[in-house]
Amino acid sequence: MAITVLIADDHEVIRRGVEVLLESSHFRVVASAATVAQLVRLARKHKPDVVLLDVRLGDEDGLDAIRRVRSAAPKTRSVVFSAFDNPTYVARAVAAGANDYLLKTADRDTLLAALDNAVADGPPTRTGMLRSVAASMTKRDAPGDANVPLTPRELQTLRLIAMGLSNREIADTMGISVETVKEHVQNMLRKTSLHDRTQAAVWALRNGFA
Repeated sequence: MAITVLIADDHEVIRRGVEVLLESSHFRVVASAATVAQLVRLARKHKPDVVLLDVRLGDEDGLDAIRRVRSAAPKTRSVVFSAFDNPTYVARAVAAGANDYLLKTADRDTLLAALDNAVADGPPTRTGMLRSVAASMTKRDAPGDANVPLTPRELQTLRLIAMGLSNREIADTMGISVETVKEHVQNMLRKTSLHDRTQAAVWALRNGFA
């Protein structure tokens, strides 16, 4: 039996392109949506096995829609398919319950594997953006200790990382050098026992720092 897929993207060429990629496979596209309202309505109607959605649907937030889809169709899984390589989006996808986060540069085999894994409640794909945080997220609610004594500058750096800013953007925002930002980042990661910026963004969101 074919695995049913609902595609949500505000660009028609992407929706059509994914449909072509899924042709001659064991997946069947039951519908496509360009807005959050369409996505939720079609998820409720079709109860697809998996939703493939972008982080932005026009001016709307696709990541917030993941929870609405789960409410409308509790058994439907979600895979984020985005052009944004942004730790904040990955962190929010984790928090919303997405099964994987793929960049739109992924090839057909990777996309099919991600959809298969999502339906089977398997781990994120090896090249998926969620892979880097999956181990720590399954071991405990959030990496690190929420009571870690971060300095005001380290805490500000953490919040800006969670907003998706680069070291240069953080430096410009805080009025300090990029080298000083790097020192704050390293100190913050060491104190929280986190491994990278993506985990830091997840931790910040989970503990109410961002």
